[in-house]
Amino acid sequence: MKRSMLARLCAGLALGMIATTGAVAQDFPNKPLRIVVPFGPGGVADVTARVVAQGLAEKLGKPVVVENYAGAGGISGAQNMLRSDADGYSLFLVSNQSAVSPSMFRSLPYDPVKQFQMVSLIGSFDIVAAVDGKSPIKTMADVMASARKNPDGFNIGTIGVGSTQQLSAELFRTTSGLSVPVVPFKSSGEVLSAVRGNNVQVMFETVPAIIGNIKSGDLRVIGIGSTKRNPMFPDVPTIAESGVPNYVATSWNGIAVKQGTPPAIVATLNKAVREVVADPATNKKLTELGLTPQTTTPEEFSKYLVTEIDKWRKVIDTAKIEKLM
Repeated sequence: MKRSMLARLCAGLALGMIATTGAVAQDFPNKPLRIVVPFGPGGVADVTARVVAQGLAEKLGKPVVVENYAGAGGISGAQNMLRSDADGYSLFLVSNQSAVSPSMFRSLPYDPVKQFQMVSLIGSFDIVAAVDGKSPIKTMADVMASARKNPDGFNIGTIGVGSTQQLSAELFRTTSGLSVPVVPFKSSGEVLSAVRGNNVQVMFETVPAIIGNIKSGDLRVIGIGSTKRNPMFPDVPTIAESGVPNYVATSWNGIAVKQGTPPAIVATLNKAVREVVADPATNKKLTELGLTPQTTTPEEFSKYLVTEIDKWRKVIDTAKIEKLM
């Protein structure tokens, strides 16, 4: 009898918890939301977050504010996010940096897989290989031939140690078997100056960061890092097509919440993000930023993150890149 009463009590408590969670989810959202961006204002990630925030505000019927917490390779923003409640009102602009950081830092103070619940991808940014507009280098085959012919006079330029751009360049270098340095600069502007001055012969960067220089003719794209050609550069082959089999390197943005957020709220947010990205006006804005819009289920995004972490860990280990902090 005691066991029967205990079982009924436990069942009642469970039903009560489910009912409470369901009621909370059904009422969601009933106050403003925020998107924590682990980068400074004005960058592509920040602008992407603001475009999505505007769309989410319209879909959810509540204000969505973007808050920037730059610093420490995204760690500051992640820690701020993890101090919030797991209630779906704090969203996190997760990026490829979250896949790189676990292997790039000696001691990362958070676990992006265990402590964050993925909601949906927003889209990806192509990593491209570009040269000076007047460079005699026309193709990725030219890059490899020139680097092998004169390794002491050939440099590959990127931004920031541990950035997706640097790791994409390292992936190209090691996969191609080249013995030339990958030189990280502090900013895209510095890399551009080095390319224009012929101190760097090819650079790896995201499309949004250099789109103006490409349009002006200062830079010429010669290779695309993704699996498909970019519609903006239909005549430029992928790097894999250019003689580096299986080469894939892209950067991406998505939305995550704190682990423990009720599944019904995660589902509500996923539906809203997917509708926002699919909206023609928003889709156009994202595309103009150089992003290829793409959404997923929470499960698909979680699996993708794990795959990306494993991929970049191998790149970092193979290139013997010194870990930060």
